[in-house]
Amino acid sequence: MTETTATLPLDGFDDDAGSDDNIHSTGILPSQALRELLAAGGIFAADDEEEVGEDQIQPASLDLRLGRTAYRVRGSFLPGAGKTVAGRLDAFTMHEIDITGGAVLERGCVYVVPLLEGLKLPRMMSAMANPKSSTGRLDIFTRVITDYSSEFDRIEEGYRGRLYAEISPLTFSVLVRTGTRLSQLRLRRGKPPATMAAMRRLHEASPLVSTDNADIAKSGIVFTVDIAGAAEGGVIGYKAKRHTGVIDLEKAGHYEIHDFWDPIVNRGNTNITLDPDEFHILASKETVSVPPDHAAEMRAFDSHVGEFRVHYAGFFDPGFGHDSAGGQGSRAVLEVRPRDVPFVLEDGQTMGRLVYERLTQTPDQLYGSGIGSNYQSQGLKLSKHFKPPS
Repeated sequence: MTETTATLPLDGFDDDAGSDDNIHSTGILPSQALRELLAAGGIFAADDEEEVGEDQIQPASLDLRLGRTAYRVRGSFLPGAGKTVAGRLDAFTMHEIDITGGAVLERGCVYVVPLLEGLKLPRMMSAMANPKSSTGRLDIFTRVITDYSSEFDRIEEGYRGRLYAEISPLTFSVLVRTGTRLSQLRLRRGKPPATMAAMRRLHEASPLVSTDNADIAKSGIVFTVDIAGAAEGGVIGYKAKRHTGVIDLEKAGHYEIHDFWDPIVNRGNTNITLDPDEFHILASKETVSVPPDHAAEMRAFDSHVGEFRVHYAGFFDPGFGHDSAGGQGSRAVLEVRPRDVPFVLEDGQTMGRLVYERLTQTPDQLYGSGIGSNYQSQGLKLSKHFKPPS
């Protein structure tokens, strides 16, 4: 698919559109609007031989695919005003890797890969990116960059150009190939205001987290960590092993957990000590629900509450954990890495906030088994690449 000069959908959203309870002039684009944008050339295939597929469209996001070449670079960078990613690659590339037939990205190295998708955004439309859930659970630090950008994962209103992924596997070396999906993109029309009153109304209509005392602000609703929820001797988390084999990102349900992870078990305590710079998978104490007409993003809590980083993958699609999509009891999986010192994590400690944003319209598909979603109704769960615990 190539770029087109067709009139882009949603370019002239009428302010009166918000008068219909089911349609809003601002918000995250749902699946049907993404298809319209794709058909009009607002999303286009940067490689004519690799058209954007229907299976890339999620309820409120678009999966992004790796292109044909990975550039091993000296370090992470942003191009900055007036500069292109391609121009910066000329200065920073150490060597090029053809990934069409599969290639290993080594742990601890930084790569930039042109993506197979590009954008030609209309007026008042911007985008934001995040790693896919499986990417984050493998500790693959992935961010999207664009020409002229001074921020990662944020694509300015009206951007026209190619997209690139910066990739740094931090724990496991991984095998990727052309078409591998590490990132996802959300498109936003305008800037819907966030208010505490709106968050409270949303929670009252359909509880967003399973707690009697929800901590709600316009910046989101708090979620905490579960350290003591499992029976004594039960698994409450996993710590990644340092020296393992390569993980092929196209193989689902293939790898034995014990080859890559050490279980963290409940020993009757209400806290655990996390070692610095070790990667851990934990779960939220609360179940999480995303109403069909909203999307959510997990944002790390203020760093002043502890020397650790929480999560890389932060998008929750409409229907995640929601009764209408068969998601009762879905928990948020937390990807936790302490920084410079050991950190004692207490049961019920605040880990971050879920920020909810309305869609312009309820999507024509919801997150769940009906579209092959991997993490509906999840508890503590590793990425899809591992066999279920025995």
